[in-house]
Amino acid sequence: MSRIGKKPIQIPKGVTVTLNSGVIAVKGPKGELKETVHPEIGVAMQGTEVLVTRSSDEKKYRALHGLWRALIQNMIVGVTEGYSKKLEIVGVGYRAEIKGARLNLLLGYSHPILFAPPDGIKVEAPTQTSIIISGTHKQLVGLVAAKIRSLRPPEPYKGKGVKYEGEYIRRKAGKAAAATGAK
Repeated sequence: MSRIGKKPIQIPKGVTVTLNSGVIAVKGPKGELKETVHPEIGVAMQGTEVLVTRSSDEKKYRALHGLWRALIQNMIVGVTEGYSKKLEIVGVGYRAEIKGARLNLLLGYSHPILFAPPDGIKVEAPTQTSIIISGTHKQLVGLVAAKIRSLRPPEPYKGKGVKYEGEYIRRKAGKAAAATGAK
């Protein structure tokens, strides 16, 4: 059996998990998440625990077993604690601000970029050079953070661009030909 898949998921106080014809719904203090479970994966409730089982021992279903256990665990953590990603903006004149419900980004292009976050995602700009993306759905938070980062990924020469907090940017040396004095 899958080591991750066979571990039971504890349901904390204040969280309700319901199963209804292949759809699992998790409701907690921060919101509600629903997901349609793969037909070959079984989900059962036993008191304050959720158990995930699989129909077959094939490699494909062993992988799905651990995946669905992790997805359900992420749903429970999302509605209790939530998820967040932090981005940093590096570069002269690069900045971010909130205008209404949109994120206004100035990233060195000739025009500002207005980014409208999807439903269920909260975007904040506590300073001009930092962005915080938060929400209950782990995959959606990561997707939005990756989308904002892709608007101006960090470049290796000066390190300018949008990067994750704590991300290491491997730097390259600039041109060395000017210092040698070609004749």
